[in-house]
Amino acid sequence: MLEKHVSTGLHSEPSHLHVTLARNPSEIAEAQRLRYKIFAEEMGARINGQDGLDRDGFDAFCDHLLVRETKSGEVVGTYRILNPTMAAEAGGYYSAGEFDLSRLQHLFDRTVEVGRACVHPDYRMGGTITLLWAGLAKYMQTHRYEYMIGCGSVGMADGGHMAASLYTQLAQDHLSPPEYRVFPRCPLPLNALQTSLDVNCPPLIKGYLRLGAYICGEPAWDPDFNTADMLVMLPLSRINKRYAAHFFK
Repeated sequence: MLEKHVSTGLHSEPSHLHVTLARNPSEIAEAQRLRYKIFAEEMGARINGQDGLDRDGFDAFCDHLLVRETKSGEVVGTYRILNPTMAAEAGGYYSAGEFDLSRLQHLFDRTVEVGRACVHPDYRMGGTITLLWAGLAKYMQTHRYEYMIGCGSVGMADGGHMAASLYTQLAQDHLSPPEYRVFPRCPLPLNALQTSLDVNCPPLIKGYLRLGAYICGEPAWDPDFNTADMLVMLPLSRINKRYAAHFFK
């Protein structure tokens, strides 16, 4: 799933990409610079950025996945990871600011939260996000985590009608069991919005659902990013092995 995610398209794939974890503050800053470019400059989000970097209080507690273009060394994709130990040190998961996560609390010792995923406009292709997912898969398998959560975001440039329609569409087949349900602190007003528009699911959320993820309840509205956020949860026990075989190895 999984805080802010920018959808990736399907363009020609570059031949020289590799994925690593950031090893020092300067590499984390490279991820923050890409995030600022996408979230603030491209999407118009109101973020606490300085010197062209997207920073928040969770960054210091997270691991940061980086996809680099080998020849130039440029960071072209990033994902941040908050594991249970880090979440305890940070005072909780990022998504707890948007949702009441009480029904998931008994899973927290086995749960990784992912988010702030974005990809450079020139590299929005299946191969880039697959590398990010491969890095995440290795991370979870190495540390034996069992659940992944995060916020899948839908833009609200139309006032929220597409987001409301998408949630209504996805809830028919992908809503979590009641015991995994979360509750938005600032709900998207579904009753005041159109819920029957014909909408396409953003590629990243679609990818999570293909893997076997749940939508864990109604969307929250994030006014700073002007997005509708749905909490997505992927129990590794539900993973569609055939779909995931090329990066869960």
